[in-house]
Amino acid sequence: MKVTIERNSLLKTLGHVQSVVERRNTIPILSNVMIEAEGDTVAMTATDLDIAIIEKTAATISVPGSTTVPAHTLFDIARKLPDGSEVELSLEDNDRLVVKAGRSRFTLACLDKEDFPVMNQGDLPHRFTLAAEELKRLIDKARFAISTEETRYYLNGIYLHVASSENGNVLRAVATDGHRLAQVEQDVPEGAVGMPGIIVPRKTVAEIRKLIDEVDGDVNIALSDTKIRFSFAGAIITSKLIDGTFPDYSRVIPQGNDKMLEMDCKILSESVDRVSTISSDKTRSVKLSLSDGTLTLSVNSPDSGTATEELAVAYTADALEIGFNSRYLMDILAQVEGESVQIMLADPSAPTVVKDVMDEAALYVLMPMRV
Repeated sequence: MKVTIERNSLLKTLGHVQSVVERRNTIPILSNVMIEAEGDTVAMTATDLDIAIIEKTAATISVPGSTTVPAHTLFDIARKLPDGSEVELSLEDNDRLVVKAGRSRFTLACLDKEDFPVMNQGDLPHRFTLAAEELKRLIDKARFAISTEETRYYLNGIYLHVASSENGNVLRAVATDGHRLAQVEQDVPEGAVGMPGIIVPRKTVAEIRKLIDEVDGDVNIALSDTKIRFSFAGAIITSKLIDGTFPDYSRVIPQGNDKMLEMDCKILSESVDRVSTISSDKTRSVKLSLSDGTLTLSVNSPDSGTATEELAVAYTADALEIGFNSRYLMDILAQVEGESVQIMLADPSAPTVVKDVMDEAALYVLMPMRV
């Protein structure tokens, strides 16, 4: 194998595929990226056995061939080479890859391509297309609520499914960690009706999100009960799905919250951020005291002191005091695109609903805490 590739193309492709590779691997071949050169393209593949990514990039191929080399090492080399340089990759004696650029020369140990695990996709009967912007929106508005608690593994991803709403069927993404919940929806794309409810793992969500920024146009999605494949321009990500049952989240979303607070989202977020400077790192709690036309934010920390801030708001319901984790509240407020946010309350112990006035298709639920 002998390949000449522009450094920026090599770096971009390696940047996408190497992030799938875990830093610590008990199986040596999983630390490697597979390089396959044929025709006028180089395909690079990486996997951690749960997720696989393959990306193709243009190159000048003198001798076709394939091998596997340490992914992070090759990426670090490409990152440190001069911008715009031509990089030559050549395989010597089937067990060493020589990397040349200008006066630099590196020799990397290779492992046999035959030992590289290939993910069996199986049949993916449900296929549909989403605009890159639509997929980006579903991910961005939901992923902050994905749980990181490994014991509740079925919450470690985004639940994607077709649901019925007042306006008919919608494609809905839901994530929750038990403290907050994010629900965002959009029109059902053609071909998605009939798809099973699936849980896309957190790592897969992160890898897809990175690729979306560099893609214009559509993303082709194919899935079964156990796997999902995202096809971008020049890149394909195939991932196992979380094998578990997502809880009935609709039971968590309260319907009878009758006390409504509507105010400028940015002002509220900045105020919460200011007073929470005092709160202890452990609880990060902030108290919201509502009375006619006034919201008072307060934090009382035995270690640091106290903080209060008063805001004029549109609130006419009964007086109410309720506490929240300030970081969770700010995470939700960060998703609001419009100027105004609606907060629907019931009592100090009931879940609170947060809505973006500009985006009716997004809804958030935040559990209160004692303060």
